[in-house]
Amino acid sequence: MPELLLEVDGLKKYFPITSGLFGKKTGEVKAVDAVSFYVKKGETLGIVGESGCGKSTTGRLLMRLIEASDGRIIFEDKEITKMSKHELRKIRRDIQMVFQDPYASLNPRHSVQQILEEPLIVHGIGTKEERQKRVKEMLEVVGLSSYHAKRYPHQFSGGQRQRIGIARALMTKPKLIIADEPVSALDVSIQAQVLNLMKDIQEEFKLTYIFIAHDLGVVRHISDRVGVMYLGRLIELADSEELYENSMHPYTKALLSAVPVPDPDLKKQPILIEGELPSPANPPSGCAFHTRCSQVMDICKSSRPAEHNFNGHYVACHLYNK
Repeated sequence: MPELLLEVDGLKKYFPITSGLFGKKTGEVKAVDAVSFYVKKGETLGIVGESGCGKSTTGRLLMRLIEASDGRIIFEDKEITKMSKHELRKIRRDIQMVFQDPYASLNPRHSVQQILEEPLIVHGIGTKEERQKRVKEMLEVVGLSSYHAKRYPHQFSGGQRQRIGIARALMTKPKLIIADEPVSALDVSIQAQVLNLMKDIQEEFKLTYIFIAHDLGVVRHISDRVGVMYLGRLIELADSEELYENSMHPYTKALLSAVPVPDPDLKKQPILIEGELPSPANPPSGCAFHTRCSQVMDICKSSRPAEHNFNGHYVACHLYNK
């Protein structure tokens, strides 16, 4: 079994709700609510869920771009959550991020050369000549040309800008890349190109990915294991094929039933999820999904389900209480 690169244990992020002139705390938004998982070296873990489920917040917590309310993040046996800023800087060479919006994440006033060089300058890597050489190498790796280094972000298409974002993430030779919906802002025809590029890069540089998305089709294409989030909680986690063929949680089944199948003769009946998504500022008691679940039981309304393990297929649902 490959060794673990990252372990997340009981990760929480609660944002305070304030009101009045003095900012009195009146409540909190439970954006991430006790999430636990691990990532093995060289694999891709997909994290999926609808908008507002906390998946992007989880990605930012792993980078410590925002501070966790509780829980532990352990990267290569070092606990990130307790590190000082100086210690964290060294770790950030090994953990990089690709953001959702390829235009907003690139400084419009900087040339591609400056954008790609910046991580190396921040971490004090290489001489000026070595940095320029690496910029050219990384542009070639992501399918662009070395002469593109002199251009500015507005001179590129969305797909090309995302390739620049990927090149920037590769500059420091990281071990883990967190990709936060990296293809959702792109045309469908370009999405496949970027996904195939990411898979090729993973093999070439022995990378590990956490791939965050809301599109289950995209996640299936690239992920080894997939975790499904709902209202800040991880409700199911399994190998990719296992999850798609034998999903167990009612929410996962409903999501998968809505994924289009490229077969006009196959009549697939989507499972409709009733009701509105509850507010993370006031989540339901017990199982967060019980207000919209067609198989709800009395215990679901009062007791939070424990995580059941079926040979590496994890599901948090009272239907599987032994």
